[in-house]
Amino acid sequence: MRQSFLMIRVEDHLGRSRRLYESPLSRRGSRLHVIVTRGNHDITSAMMFKSNPTFVFHDSCGFEAGSEEEFESMKEFIAECAHAMKIEDRIHAIWYCIPMDDHCRTFQRSEEKFFQECDTGHVPVVVVFTKFEALNPVAYGEIKKQLRGVLGEERSKRIAERVEELFTKTGVLDRLYNPKNRAHPKSHVCLQNMNQQNTNCDSLLESTTLALDNEELRLCLVSTQKSNMELCIKCAIITLVDHADKQIDYDRYQYSIAKWFPHIKVRRRLIQSDDSLVMVLTDAGKIVAYEATQGQC
Repeated sequence: MRQSFLMIRVEDHLGRSRRLYESPLSRRGSRLHVIVTRGNHDITSAMMFKSNPTFVFHDSCGFEAGSEEEFESMKEFIAECAHAMKIEDRIHAIWYCIPMDDHCRTFQRSEEKFFQECDTGHVPVVVVFTKFEALNPVAYGEIKKQLRGVLGEERSKRIAERVEELFTKTGVLDRLYNPKNRAHPKSHVCLQNMNQQNTNCDSLLESTTLALDNEELRLCLVSTQKSNMELCIKCAIITLVDHADKQIDYDRYQYSIAKWFPHIKVRRRLIQSDDSLVMVLTDAGKIVAYEATQGQC
């Protein structure tokens, strides 16, 4: 049985769909190629990619652009897939995209409706704030006078702080994490300049991976990330923390760490003392020493 990792990506209220031409979970890196088109999209129709055929994506139409019938169809699809008995029939994560190209935006009715009415079950929702770079010129304009004579990292730091203040003033996060909502975001990420050549969506990939409660699903996702060593290490550290207070079988302990690096072979392993383990991993001729101490990370 081929185990598919399904995601549903709920698009913004303008009814625009970003068609992915390269999977954001590609083995070649977390790069996202998009174009913007308008029109309706059948959420039950799956999108698959040659780079990662085990991943299945479902894309909705924009809620404001769609009818009540389309919204109900989306709700029904999410509830059905979220509670499906077979793992291959389920959705495993939801990306809800909110554009931040208007710094004065408020929590839209379409967004309120989704989080108040949709039954997402145990499926983690990751809110994706897109076009976050639009807040930079607004923040700069507000503190332009204070930035005179300020250069380099300090200048960038102050602009970033004002961006966060502008973002907080929108009140969007307060509405998203309202405990009265039926659907609750597990996390949120802010993406900038996704239309540029050298940008990636590593933060979205990491948030999605860590939002998954099922370790097998995490492994499924991490197994595709040959170029994302940092994510592999973070998942391994979580394993170390989980084992910190447990009696350790070193063979299983080493496997619990090594399984997060499916593209790397364990060349040899060394146990230096009772509380320290060193694993030497090799990848394309390069040797990486990985040390783990019980109770620490």
